[in-house]
Amino acid sequence: MGKYYSPEGGLPPQTHLTTERAIVKEAYTVIPKGVLTDIVTSNLPGFSNTRAWIIARPISGFATTFSQLIVEIGPGGAAPKAEFEAGVEGVVFVTKGKVNLTLGGEVHELEEGGYAYLAAGDAWGLENVSDDVVSFHWIRKAYERLEGYEAKSFVTSDAEVAPREMPNVNGVWKTTRFVDPDDLAHDMHVNIVTFQPGGVIPFPETHVMEHGLYVLEGKAMYLLNNDWVEVEAGDFMWLRAFCPQACYAGGPGEFRYLLYKDVNRQVRLTGAPLPG
Repeated sequence: MGKYYSPEGGLPPQTHLTTERAIVKEAYTVIPKGVLTDIVTSNLPGFSNTRAWIIARPISGFATTFSQLIVEIGPGGAAPKAEFEAGVEGVVFVTKGKVNLTLGGEVHELEEGGYAYLAAGDAWGLENVSDDVVSFHWIRKAYERLEGYEAKSFVTSDAEVAPREMPNVNGVWKTTRFVDPDDLAHDMHVNIVTFQPGGVIPFPETHVMEHGLYVLEGKAMYLLNNDWVEVEAGDFMWLRAFCPQACYAGGPGEFRYLLYKDVNRQVRLTGAPLPG
């Protein structure tokens, strides 16, 4: 098993209890790893030998700013053109295997922990040239352009970016930030948050950013609105804007999750363009 959790599909036996940990509420949703079976996958146009678990999409009562997919490409599978919407930006984060990313005519080999920011309007594609499946997260958002700023595509990895320690926590809470938080060209952040055993978010965060959280490693108790929910590697959480959240990482190992949030834009009340 690799460092990051990736679903393998399958189907529980008929003797399996139907009781699970899935929760759907107005303020949050929990999709546990146990429901990511074969029968809930989707095919993707333009992709061959591929299946996807769509774990977030804009619908009433759920995500409003983004979609998130767990994509699995088998050997020989490919998508010469992955993104068909010109105004949509994306992030790809590889959790298993390796895949070739073609971006601007250049080929990048993304291995486990590989990260790519794919700017709106840039053409890119993927190909699995290995003998094993590759699994990755694909987060998509309609890019909100800001006059005088333009986000640029780039490729990096979890291993290449040093996590930043949160203030006054003695190293138990760190965030791997793949873009500068002060760079207004970016209207979304997809980071990795890491807690050491015993680390906590010490207050119920209540903020305008919508969240998607996929647990990469470990387990923890997570506060979602008024409920403490136990989560583990492979679980996904969606939190609406202003949903109170906190967590307690109980160990025995690190608790890490891939975190989406929308940032750096004024609240849109009309169709007027954003000022520079």
